[in-house]
Amino acid sequence: MSRAEMDALGWDACDVILITGDAYIDHPSFGMALVGRLLEAQGYRVGIISQPDWLSADAFRVLGQPRLFFGITAGNMDSMVNRYTADRKIRSEDAYTANAEPNKRPDRAVTVYAQRAREAYPGTAIVVGSIEASLRRIAHFDYWSDKVRRSVLADSKADLLIFGNAERALVDLTHRLAAGEDIKTIRDLRGTAFMVPPGWLPGPDWGVQNSTRVDVPGKVDPIPDPYAMAKEDKTACATENAGAAPEVLKPIRIMSREERLAMAKEQHNKTVVRLPSYETVSTDPVMYAHASRVFHLESNPGNARAMVQAHGERDVWLNPPPLPLQMDEMDGVYDMNYARGPHPSYGNAHIPAWEMIRFSINIMRGCFGGCTFCSITEHEGRIIQSRSEPSILREIEHVRDKTKGFTGTISDLGGPTANMYRLSCRSKEIETTCRRLSCVYPSICVNLGTDHSKLISLYRKARAIPGVKKILISSGLRYDLAVRSPEYVKELVTHHVGGLLKIAPEHTETNTLSKMMKPGIGAYDEFKEMFDRFSLEAGKKQYLIPYFIAAHPGTTDEDMLNLALWLKKNNFRLDQVQTFMPTPMAMATTMYHTRKNPLHKVTADSEVVETARSGKIRRIHKAFLRYQDPDNWALLREALIAMGRADLIGNGDKHLIPAWSPGEEGGKALAAEQRRASPPPAPKAGPAAAAARGVRANALTGSLTARAAIETKARPSILDTIKVKKPAAAPAKGGKPARAAAPARGRK
Repeated sequence: MSRAEMDALGWDACDVILITGDAYIDHPSFGMALVGRLLEAQGYRVGIISQPDWLSADAFRVLGQPRLFFGITAGNMDSMVNRYTADRKIRSEDAYTANAEPNKRPDRAVTVYAQRAREAYPGTAIVVGSIEASLRRIAHFDYWSDKVRRSVLADSKADLLIFGNAERALVDLTHRLAAGEDIKTIRDLRGTAFMVPPGWLPGPDWGVQNSTRVDVPGKVDPIPDPYAMAKEDKTACATENAGAAPEVLKPIRIMSREERLAMAKEQHNKTVVRLPSYETVSTDPVMYAHASRVFHLESNPGNARAMVQAHGERDVWLNPPPLPLQMDEMDGVYDMNYARGPHPSYGNAHIPAWEMIRFSINIMRGCFGGCTFCSITEHEGRIIQSRSEPSILREIEHVRDKTKGFTGTISDLGGPTANMYRLSCRSKEIETTCRRLSCVYPSICVNLGTDHSKLISLYRKARAIPGVKKILISSGLRYDLAVRSPEYVKELVTHHVGGLLKIAPEHTETNTLSKMMKPGIGAYDEFKEMFDRFSLEAGKKQYLIPYFIAAHPGTTDEDMLNLALWLKKNNFRLDQVQTFMPTPMAMATTMYHTRKNPLHKVTADSEVVETARSGKIRRIHKAFLRYQDPDNWALLREALIAMGRADLIGNGDKHLIPAWSPGEEGGKALAAEQRRASPPPAPKAGPAAAAARGVRANALTGSLTARAAIETKARPSILDTIKVKKPAAAPAKGGKPARAAAPARGRK
């Protein structure tokens, strides 16, 4: 962190200097600490520059020139996600900075830091990594500039990019640089990307396959009928020089099945898939969606091939993703001698990210859910990498003994998800050849092991550690998996819920859920029944907190209205809600940018995915999630009238929002005007009535757009979708409508 610390250690120079956009916290949940301790364990001198002033190169010279390389990271989050909200507004706080102070890192920090490091010491190797580099390793749509940007390699001028689980590649790279290899010749590490001249290949035995051959089938010739009586047409394959070259007879070699498979695998492993160029995907949405689909199909470490994408006069080459860490390797990474706290230079500063996780334990990596709006899969992969029980239990004891302020409660025992610990494919052979984008959508794969017994055993042993009073589960629960193990649900509900448990249905409507790759709301209902039953058996009052996303690609205004009705029916009044944020490389981001669905084969005529892009539409979708907020009522009234659903405006239990609210200018006059402006009540449902209703204004666009699939569907009465409770006393005239108390308040 400082030259004084180097002098105290007797170091004249560092072997590696890591530059991060986060405050430095020596804890395995923070990437820089994990990487620094890993290289230290290999015998290297590692310096860390935290949140340097990027306005000049001076701050990048404070520790001198590293002997091997600069390692650059934006921090635990993408710098743009860290600084901006889903509405592109600047956040008032930075959870990864001392005292939550904002503006301590630049936008696109990896690029800026790499350029400054190069300016400080021009001859030093630059290696970039972390989630920002991982998610920007090829041409990608950037929500904040609303355009397709080049790979971060092209902009940062880095020598090497390491993506995914980087431990193996990082250690191997450092050893080879220490042995004198030039970084520009190290081209064989899995999980790395680099710039090469156009047409470069690792060897003469390598081949190139155009990505359009991966996703779009070629011509299929009919199988000839062996019983056909037609004479053979020998001229069909004849050429002008047919008789020029004598026929060469070669002996037929019969190969065993093992030999054929080995040859096919070798050929597969020495084939690079060429994606459409940056120049192509930046101007052609269909080709962007195609490239995104191929990229995700080539993400299984067991069968992924190298990929290459042209950027002007150079190519970005991506080696296959890293192989998952084995359990002993995961233990080694997390068992290192972390100080488990912020650097002493921060004193007693408040660092929100540290305070959130200081009593939590990370037990696994990866996620096979494949949710299209999430970037975990692109960064950590689909294969679950778990720690051993002894390693996890040792860390709990370290928290108990070393972490200041520990009162006996472990705040979380999880990871990207709460209940995928040690779950995997039942067949290693199937796992290495599988190309599914999700193991649980559209249904749970028959080859996926869903036995939660190892996780139950871990919970019980963790609870038995002396000094541990309570262990909570705060990571997001995959409830469609949990219901496969009622014993796990009972264990969770009885011992590990602190009154509230967060789960993420994300939506209720099939149309939207299919674009998210999330299970139907029926899975939520099944889990809720178990949750309520086991809570009752345990004698506890506990509630579920469902999370939902507004304005996700594929969501219509009717979808959001139906979700709002579901929330009211179930007495949910959400405090905080999330609007969809298009993050780099996510498949939902591809839908947002291209209006195409990369979950299926992409062509110019393939499915069109409508999405809320304008600020007003996104505000309407978000307002539906917080229908109870008076600040949203005016916007929702306008939307409901445009949708022809003014029947949901009124001051009764059957209505979604009131006709007016106390203090609102115009009061009753406004309500009367809305009634006059609204269309007459719809006739009874049925094909003839639906036809009579005809075309209606669309609340998303304000235009009279035909919605055949919706207008011809019989709409249930609002009384069928809302649980009506008789009020104890009628509200005073003009007063607020009665509303039921919510059992829980969702937060996200």
